[in-house]
Amino acid sequence: MRIVFEKIGDFEAKRLAYAWCEANGISVGQTSAMDPSGLLFGAYDWIAKWRNLTSVEREALDGQMTGDLRHGPVVVYLKDAAVKLHLPALMNDLPPAAQHVA
Repeated sequence: MRIVFEKIGDFEAKRLAYAWCEANGISVGQTSAMDPSGLLFGAYDWIAKWRNLTSVEREALDGQMTGDLRHGPVVVYLKDAAVKLHLPALMNDLPPAAQHVA
């Protein structure tokens, strides 16, 4: 599942993506320059920066967030298996400013 958040204004797309993740029970990992941020369903206090995750930890993530966090767009990628397990109705509950691309 791929969701694109586009909003005009500094950090607006990022804010929208973070709010959507929070509303859907998805924890967002630490940001790190040009690397993605890891995503996990559930309440996690800490997900390390991408460069500090092992390949096993990266594979265990439910998805990742990428894009230009300052200007947008911001893209949330979620593994289909994770969506089916945690939020099967998620596909029908996208915010108006987001675009779902399978």
